[in-house]
Amino acid sequence: MARLPPLPPETTPELKPHFDFFLGTLGFTPNSVLTMQRKPKLAQALAVLNAAVMDPGGEVDQGFRRLIGHVVSKVSGCLYCQAHTLLGAKNFGISEAKLADVWVYASSPHYSERERLALDFALAAASQPNAVTDEQFATLQRHWSDGEIVELLGVVAMFAFLNRWNDTMATPLEAVPEQLAAQTLGAQGWSAGKHGG
Repeated sequence: MARLPPLPPETTPELKPHFDFFLGTLGFTPNSVLTMQRKPKLAQALAVLNAAVMDPGGEVDQGFRRLIGHVVSKVSGCLYCQAHTLLGAKNFGISEAKLADVWVYASSPHYSERERLALDFALAAASQPNAVTDEQFATLQRHWSDGEIVELLGVVAMFAFLNRWNDTMATPLEAVPEQLAAQTLGAQGWSAGKHGG
């Protein structure tokens, strides 16, 4: 059960343009943002950060950026964000095979060496304490440009915030991402946990 319930979108009309951003990427305004609107500047800041981190003009594939967010959310244990990132990845063209293998990417034939290095980096960067080594970073630089690395780390950092927010608030999971995550990863142990209806 949500610790603070999401408010209806019309509660803060000035946030509509920011809510509309999420309609374009997820198809709905996330309950996390609807809860956050109690402090409109915070919701605005998140929407601006999200638009920058997930910029369609970026160098890293938009779907893959969401897989980075998924792996980070798995490290944090945020089931809400795990479901959202799966949906986002699917919406931006990631195959069902890749989605199903995201927890076993290291041995999956659906992931390239380059992708594995980026996902390993995300895992290390999301760990507490941070586990990125100089050697790992140097290896990453042989496969990803500096600009791409900044984009990857931007995703890691944004989801550090979102994971803490949603796990602490027990944000209720919307039906579409919950169904996708249960269908895709349920056999591997995923459940909505405290975020379920």
